[in-house]
Amino acid sequence: MAAIIIAGSAEIIDFKNSGAVPCKRTLLKVCTSTTDMAIKNTMLMNVLLSRMDPGDKLLVPNATFLMMGGVYAKELADVTLQIDGTLLFSDDITAWPTQNNGTSKMPIIAMTFEHTTDFTVTSNGTGVLNGNGAAWWGIPGIGYLERGKNRPPMMSINFGTNFLLEHIDFLQAPRFNFVSQALLNATIRYCNVDSRRTSADSHGVIDITAFNTDGFDVSGNGIHIHDCTVWNQDDTFCIKASGGDTSNVLIENVRASGVGLSIGSIGGNAVSNITFRNVVMHHTYKGIYIKWRSSAAFRGLITNVTYENIYIDEPESWPIWIGPQQAGIKEAGKDYNPCNGDPCSLCWPTLKSSSCPGVPGLIDGLTLRNITVKKPRLSPGVIIGNISVPMKNIVFDSVRFIDPPVNGAFGTDYFYCEGVENAVAIGDTWPVPPCFTDQSTTRSPKSALPGLR
Repeated sequence: MAAIIIAGSAEIIDFKNSGAVPCKRTLLKVCTSTTDMAIKNTMLMNVLLSRMDPGDKLLVPNATFLMMGGVYAKELADVTLQIDGTLLFSDDITAWPTQNNGTSKMPIIAMTFEHTTDFTVTSNGTGVLNGNGAAWWGIPGIGYLERGKNRPPMMSINFGTNFLLEHIDFLQAPRFNFVSQALLNATIRYCNVDSRRTSADSHGVIDITAFNTDGFDVSGNGIHIHDCTVWNQDDTFCIKASGGDTSNVLIENVRASGVGLSIGSIGGNAVSNITFRNVVMHHTYKGIYIKWRSSAAFRGLITNVTYENIYIDEPESWPIWIGPQQAGIKEAGKDYNPCNGDPCSLCWPTLKSSSCPGVPGLIDGLTLRNITVKKPRLSPGVIIGNISVPMKNIVFDSVRFIDPPVNGAFGTDYFYCEGVENAVAIGDTWPVPPCFTDQSTTRSPKSALPGLR
């Protein structure tokens, strides 16, 4: 029988007192629980979630519980999942449940919630979801070749109305940390993502092999993300358009280090009214990243997007990338080759034989305002539109670079820029992309923002 505390007409259901077994610790292991116990804990949580009525709360107390993939609930209404302890997902890859995605079997998502209304995931301090990612990432480099994307995301929220996520730490997700479809009025706040292989203050060749560990991938209408931190090896805060168009998203007062404040990869849907503001990106890999998938057909519309008040500190790759998705692809019967672009090669522009073709995704209305980039390792950026379907109405307002490399990939042009119409640089923007109209009060890099050098 579930242990229940009656609070008015609502119930507080204690996960441990209902039969969940917490981990036992030893000097060598955080958790000595078995795979069998992980499965039982997961089955119990699913039963408890399925029995919740409006006003109920499922409480995970301050202990560590070993879990298996496949936590699932649907049509929850006005209920709360309060995680005061840690849900530690099993590292037993062979026992992890799978599902058929049409061409192969993929590991099932750790936690999935669908068609919810007024659903809250919270904590009285900071709850933890630990995905045991190192087990899935494998040996650096080799692990990705072996498994690719065959790894489970941590949490998925689909078709949720009035959803709240707060005070949760996402650690070591095997793949995506948080993904969503068709959210309507959602808030994500005071959450942290940490997907690291090492303790290095950088995204080195070992760390970056924990690829596809996106932070918060959101789609829908009316989404507010604030006061969160992400350190990962892929998109940090990412606007998607899965399950329909995405609009009216505000991401503010966050810290992000990974492969960009991203929009994309956009397919055939529309993205509009998006704002990223008040962001610090310390030693990030990419900075501002807007991308499309490859296709000969029209690939989505992006309108009314603003990035403002963003400080990018010593980015390790492209500070600004607007254009085709930069990724490698594995062709059938061949080994993974990062220089085989999807559609833009990861080896471009260093390798002369590689390519980065513009794809016909359309931007109509993009503003970058008060952006400061300090000491980028690569050239300031790439802006690649399709010549037949060019990007248009782009404004760089006080987009400043401090000490960009003078011997970068594009020489004194600093930017690679094509397939753009009606683009203008104003304020103290420097350097100005060569395909922009220069209306800036240009400063030299040595005089820009003294005191930050």
